[in-house]
Amino acid sequence: MIVRLDHIGVVAHSIDEALETLEGKMGFTVSSGTPLPDGAYFPPEGTHNYMIQVGEGATMIEVLVPVVPEAGTYKYLERFGAGLHHWGYACDDVLVEAERLRSKGLKQIDLGPDHDGAGAAFFHPKSTGGILTELVPVRDRS
Repeated sequence: MIVRLDHIGVVAHSIDEALETLEGKMGFTVSSGTPLPDGAYFPPEGTHNYMIQVGEGATMIEVLVPVVPEAGTYKYLERFGAGLHHWGYACDDVLVEAERLRSKGLKQIDLGPDHDGAGAAFFHPKSTGGILTELVPVRDRS
């Protein structure tokens, strides 16, 4: 079952570019769980990822900074520019929820063997109303 919106993914040219608005203007802070300075590296998409705390709630903003020109996120940034990239929904069981969504006709994206064990599932924007959709396990943000 989908429990809540976990995060909103945005793509940016650099973390400094993203923080100019998110931290400097909106007052959000980089999550204490984000390794600095390079964020968490996500090999399947060749991105450095940074989690930004939104106020006091459980929702985060995930900033993706692409660094591998052959990867999809890099091409997405070149084509569409910085901005919204995906929704991430927290689920009590990612595998069960992914199966339910596939049974409803949503098209799951295979990110390849590097993604195995990451505990997430992605669904193509053409099957989800135009926005890349990710399922992740429920995380304790307290």
